[in-house]
Amino acid sequence: MAVEASGSWNSKGFLASGGRATLCRKGRVIFSQGDSADAAFYIEKGKVKLTTVSAQAKEAVLGLLGSGDFFGETFLAGQLTRISTAVAMTDSSIVRIEKDAFVRLLRINPAFTEKFLAHLLARYIRVQADLIDQLLNSSEKRLARVLLLLSNYGGTGPPQSRIEKISQHTLAEMIGTTRSRVSVFMNKFRQRGFIDYDDDHIDVRSSLLQVFLQDDARPSKRCPND
Repeated sequence: MAVEASGSWNSKGFLASGGRATLCRKGRVIFSQGDSADAAFYIEKGKVKLTTVSAQAKEAVLGLLGSGDFFGETFLAGQLTRISTAVAMTDSSIVRIEKDAFVRLLRINPAFTEKFLAHLLARYIRVQADLIDQLLNSSEKRLARVLLLLSNYGGTGPPQSRIEKISQHTLAEMIGTTRSRVSVFMNKFRQRGFIDYDDDHIDVRSSLLQVFLQDDARPSKRCPND
């Protein structure tokens, strides 16, 4: 399989280098935990959820990915099997490229390498922000942040005011709280005009930023001698 060296890169270049684009319908499993880690994937359009299950059968949501994201490239770190399950959350166009072709692209195509490194750095920053959010912010603010991220507020592309609805159970797993608490917050956000939703979509308005940016810090207790 020939891999073309080029000064620019996009998903068409990915396909020309041996990738295969597939329309993944909502709910389709792209790969499962324990499968062979033999290929990487690129999201042309749509959203993908990554989850993992512990030995005690506890499931956790590792992340939600969108257009322009890579996933499944853990073979670069020597992993032979998948440590997570990837599922299409919406009808999605996913490009698959085999391990060897992916490695060759990294070696000979500077534009592709730059794009992939930018993706890795952005994901690293996102993981740090997720950890800080989990440790320091209330579950209400964590939910607001997740909804804003899903709407691409602060992302590289334009914000999306309407997103496909995500179950409250999934949102609860993502922010580390209960489904009933998510239900309370979602109703509160809707009553305040920050969001609206029906059976299929959630409309996220920029005013939701007020919840995430609000200062909920409490005055620190001072020693009597201060």
